[in-house]
Amino acid sequence: MKKKLDCILLVDDNSEDNLFHQIILKKMDIVNRIDIVLNGLEALVYLKKENQTPPELIFLDINMPKMNGWEFLEQYKHLDAKQKARVVIMILTTSANPDDIKKAKEIQEVTGFETKPLTEEIMTEILNQHFQDYL
Repeated sequence: MKKKLDCILLVDDNSEDNLFHQIILKKMDIVNRIDIVLNGLEALVYLKKENQTPPELIFLDINMPKMNGWEFLEQYKHLDAKQKARVVIMILTTSANPDDIKKAKEIQEVTGFETKPLTEEIMTEILNQHFQDYL
C-alpha cells in the first residue's frame, strides 16, 4: 500500500477551484487531510499555529485579496525552520504570464509553477518529482 501525504494546504480565494482540487486529490487517494485557506495572510496564521505540523505540499494561488501569493512568499521566508519543514510549494494559478513564471523560478522557496486546474497528471508528476517514497 502506498504511503499518503499527511496534509495538503490549498491557498486560494476561489471556492470553485478549491472544491475541484479537493475532488481530484480525494479521487487520487493520496492525502489524509486537505486544508484550505483563502489568502496568504490566513496561510501564515495557519503555519504559525502552536503545535501545527506543516503540510507536505502547499498549492499557492497568486492573485488573492488581503495578501497575495507573492506577499505570502516574502513573509514565508521569515518563518522558523519548524514551520517550513519539508514543505513543497507549488504555484497553482490561472496566470500564464511569463513574468509570473520567471518570478516564481527566482524564488528559492517555490518548487514549481502550474496553471489551473490541478489535474491527476500534474499531481502525479509532483509526486514523482518530490514524494518518491509516497508512490
